[in-house]
Amino acid sequence: MISFPNIKINLGLNVVSRRPDGYHNIETVFYPVRGWYDALEIVPAEKAPGGFFPTGIPVPDASAQNLVMKALALLKADYDIPEIDVHLHKNIPLGAGLGGGSSDAAFMLSLLNDFAALRLSGEQLERYASRLGADCPFFIRNQPVFAEGTGNVFTPVAVALRGYCLVVVKPDIHVSTQEAYAGVTPRQPVVSIREIIRQPVSRWKDRLANDFEESVLARHPEIGAIKQRMYDRGAVYASMSGSGSSVFGLFEEAPLPNGEWSLIPAHVFTGII
Repeated sequence: MISFPNIKINLGLNVVSRRPDGYHNIETVFYPVRGWYDALEIVPAEKAPGGFFPTGIPVPDASAQNLVMKALALLKADYDIPEIDVHLHKNIPLGAGLGGGSSDAAFMLSLLNDFAALRLSGEQLERYASRLGADCPFFIRNQPVFAEGTGNVFTPVAVALRGYCLVVVKPDIHVSTQEAYAGVTPRQPVVSIREIIRQPVSRWKDRLANDFEESVLARHPEIGAIKQRMYDRGAVYASMSGSGSSVFGLFEEAPLPNGEWSLIPAHVFTGII
């Protein structure tokens, strides 16, 4: 059985408050983008105990620490799952703010649900996914949501992006989540993202912000240069996704393919939403 875990982008991100447990409360909109994806396949194992076979962009060597294998271990603890070989072709870059690892894990849970005929509901799969990471449950239903809490409390939202051309650029820069949060002072937003996204996309530029940008772009001006280049080439809205380092732009028409989006090596995706 094979599936194709996709990315998400963040439409705005406010760091609202610091929690007693050391984490942060945020608000953001997760929006799925199905054109950029990994390939995840599970097949009966050729020999016990089964194995993990990654290809494409290198993933950490310790297979047991990969979120895909953690998802397998999570369900194995509760259900009788046959031995399998797991093949992951990694096309989504790591540390990008695009949720690639979380998507892989959520899609693994759904694959195992079908493969082993577990008959788990969407709610049950979301509960398992929440044990793997705050944004993992989002990829179970894979629909736009307003996310609160640590990014794990979802409310469906209607976002009118159909027909826009999306450009996503992931420069060869790593921004750790710890680094990103260290540069942010939590604050309550004057206007919630949930209200801003109801406005036309053409009005988002000066209203829909990502709180991580100020400090991350100051440390990594190359990321800011990518965002500015998108506006120079006609983007209606551009932003860093999550804690970075990916930047995306929304265009009413596909930009001409002249020049480079980044002055340093980068992964680039272009497609119609």
